Amino acid sequence: MNISIHYAFLPHTDADAALAFYRDALGFEVRNDVGYDGLRWLTVGPEGQPGTSIVLHPPATDPGITDAERQTILKLIAKGSYAALTLASDDLDALFERLVEKGADVVQEPMDQPYGVRDCAFRDPAGNLLRINQAA
Repeated sequence: MNISIHYAFLPHTDADAALAFYRDALGFEVRNDVGYDGLRWLTVGPEGQPGTSIVLHPPATDPGITDAERQTILKLIAKGSYAALTLASDDLDALFERLVEKGADVVQEPMDQPYGVRDCAFRDPAGNLLRINQAA
């Protein structure tokens, strides 16, 4: 039996800014761009990996969420404490430089971690933390 990760979900607070970051800075392809009732969902993923995607979704849209809960979620997203994702690149330093050139919000420059991983970190336009590991 094989199990793979098909979709990961991250909230966005501005679909156009998310699209610019994931498509234009990271180089992901857009697989779906769907609007409904004034909201917008984007599905993006790395080229050549059609089975793995990130769904960028409007946050806190569940009708069962109270206004106070919605505000808390939005504050956690902006703080970078709500969602995170780890990516990998075969050329971490080149990807880091490309993201810096595109104006991405740097959290950590590439470094060797004491637990054996070389990585860097950014926040996407919504505040989600993205760590990027150097692939072996």
